[in-house]
Amino acid sequence: MEARRSCQENPCYKEHSHDALSIGAVDTGAARLSGPFEGRLRLAQGDVVVIPEGHVHACNPYGGAWQYQMLHIDQPWAASIMQSNTVDELFDGIRVLRRPALYRKVNELIDAVFADEAADQLSHRLQALLSGLSMTSTLHLVPSKTDSSMLNRLEPVLDRLRSDATNPAIDELASSVGMSRYQLIRAMRRATGLSPLAWRQNTRIAKARRMLRSGLSISETAQALGFTDQSHFHRVFRAHVSATPGDYRR
Repeated sequence: MEARRSCQENPCYKEHSHDALSIGAVDTGAARLSGPFEGRLRLAQGDVVVIPEGHVHACNPYGGAWQYQMLHIDQPWAASIMQSNTVDELFDGIRVLRRPALYRKVNELIDAVFADEAADQLSHRLQALLSGLSMTSTLHLVPSKTDSSMLNRLEPVLDRLRSDATNPAIDELASSVGMSRYQLIRAMRRATGLSPLAWRQNTRIAKARRMLRSGLSISETAQALGFTDQSHFHRVFRAHVSATPGDYRR
């Protein structure tokens, strides 16, 4: 489980997804939640947003500075903690909830993470939060629209984008699955919410976070992931995480 608190004055996040369940809360100000869905959702102070793993989104300030908190939690672990028939419902799309008690539970759990509270206590707090989320009516819901058949067809492309240290040409990727470049770009957006290059960058940054947490240096991480230099790695990392790799490691 990873926690963060931030204050942002300018739009900074590109559309991205996480390889974890994300639970956020707006402390002050307002924000726009956007992604590969129709329109934008406006988040107000006290709102709680639940974003399952793999769901593309971007959340940026609306009308000035804002402060927010965010938890990133291993989703299978969270599901095992819930031990409830509401698990699938909670993870079937991006949800916005507006209830002061939920906001307080998020705040208390993040306080406990920063205070290095014992693991069993953190699990108990997380279980209470997840239970509260599952029992609260949703203010806004962006349902999951994963196209599993298209994902299966695109697996050779995804595997190449994950593993190739170079930047594969779009035409070459498209040819590997019998598509034109424009068909591939449309198919990737329909199946993943991102273009091929954006999906590759998002996947590399998710891996970079894991590598940095494990203790690897910034230079080792950048080199292992095939970035041309550390400055390029810094730019891409900051656009996805809104923090430099050095700040993230702290």
